[in-house]
Amino acid sequence: MGLSRRTTGSSRVSTCPQMFWIWVVEGVCWPLWRRMGMWSLWSLLLWEALLPTRASSTQVHGQVGGSVLLVAERPASFQVREAIWRSLWPSEELLATFFRGSPETLYRSRFLGRAQLHSNLSLELQPLESGDSGNFSVLLVDTSGRAQTQLLQLKVYDAVPRPVVQVFIAVSGDAPLPKTCQVFLFCRAPNISDITYSWRQEGTIDFGIEPSGLFTDGQVLRVSLGPGDKSVAYSCIVSNPVSWDLATVTPWESCHREAAPGRSSYKDVLLVVVPISLLLTLAGLLSAWHSYCSGKKQKDVCIDRVASETENPLV
Repeated sequence: MGLSRRTTGSSRVSTCPQMFWIWVVEGVCWPLWRRMGMWSLWSLLLWEALLPTRASSTQVHGQVGGSVLLVAERPASFQVREAIWRSLWPSEELLATFFRGSPETLYRSRFLGRAQLHSNLSLELQPLESGDSGNFSVLLVDTSGRAQTQLLQLKVYDAVPRPVVQVFIAVSGDAPLPKTCQVFLFCRAPNISDITYSWRQEGTIDFGIEPSGLFTDGQVLRVSLGPGDKSVAYSCIVSNPVSWDLATVTPWESCHREAAPGRSSYKDVLLVVVPISLLLTLAGLLSAWHSYCSGKKQKDVCIDRVASETENPLV
């Protein structure tokens, strides 16, 4: 038995099976199960917002241009019935869902076309962009109605470039064979932030450098060399959680050429180190202030907005 209706202002007529379809405007018949899925999503989001759920937090690192897997962790006895992946910050967006055995990732978000929901309900994002850092959550509901929420903090880093090491010297004794040479090694990695500097002396078992010889958060190394240190080499290592690179220099070569035109005096290092120290301190203060302000602006996920997005999953 069928049901026929005519839409207002239109000559289109739609005939839909009454028991299996819902009639809507413009004569389009929408599946009943799809509407039920939307109602289930609404209920699930309301449940998460109003009822306490078990939550855990994980930090994840990724590299620009690469991929990252946001793992949905759950106990072995937890049989998942529904799952919802969302971005919480810097923007609140629905990324992927799993209902009635069917995954869906075609939601309007900055990850549209870059998100893949695996069979174990882990979410893969690729290729990563520098603006993808943020907070994510996955809500899992099992067949008995238990719910657990997992929070993940993603930080995306650029690949570390090869650093550049400059040598600044102060010689005591007569040239061309100085007795001692005070050396300042200044290391920098161009056009990148969020990196760590460290040093090692090549050819030794102990790769560490005494902290008393380090300045500017490890960016500057001071060493004292003599004629017996002609072959001693030092490496500056720059790294972040996803990549690293290094540059190696033999400082005594600069000590031996101390009389050559264009050499760098130890006094010159002050013209480099002091401004950089001030800039790094200022950058740290600004970063702390930005984090404080961003934390105050975070709020609970807007259920109405998420539900509106689920009504139109396809762009």
